[in-house]
Amino acid sequence: MFQVGDNIVYPVHGVGIIKAIEEKEISGKKQEYYVIKMVISNMQVMIPTGKILSSSIRPITDIKALKHIIHIFQDVETDRVLSWKQRFKVNTDKIKTGNILESAEVVRDLKRMKKNKALNTSEKKMFDTAHEFLISELKLIRGITEKQIKIFS
Repeated sequence: MFQVGDNIVYPVHGVGIIKAIEEKEISGKKQEYYVIKMVISNMQVMIPTGKILSSSIRPITDIKALKHIIHIFQDVETDRVLSWKQRFKVNTDKIKTGNILESAEVVRDLKRMKKNKALNTSEKKMFDTAHEFLISELKLIRGITEKQIKIFS
């Protein structure tokens, strides 16, 4: 599915690059693994090639999705009134999907909340991480301009 050198998104970990595909023996069982270097955390992750689909790892989105992402940022904030714990769970679930549109919604909603009042520590960390992941992926989209990226800053 992926080749060495491909840029990917690993939900909750961010953008990475496939550095190698290696065969390893773990607990007496040989398997092929994708060796992924995570860009932001600078850590290395190994995922069995047979489990790549269930891991929600996906390729970097393309320029076609950009207009949908921009639309999300221009869209009206969700009108759900949730406690911060409920909101945190909903946002965490959205981020875990790995879907860039859902992650963009989290960034948008937390950014808007941040303008009105200070986020609690957990939501601030979530915002900072989700925002950093979004920007790092946007920078890898072919054909995107710096001006377009600044929309999300």
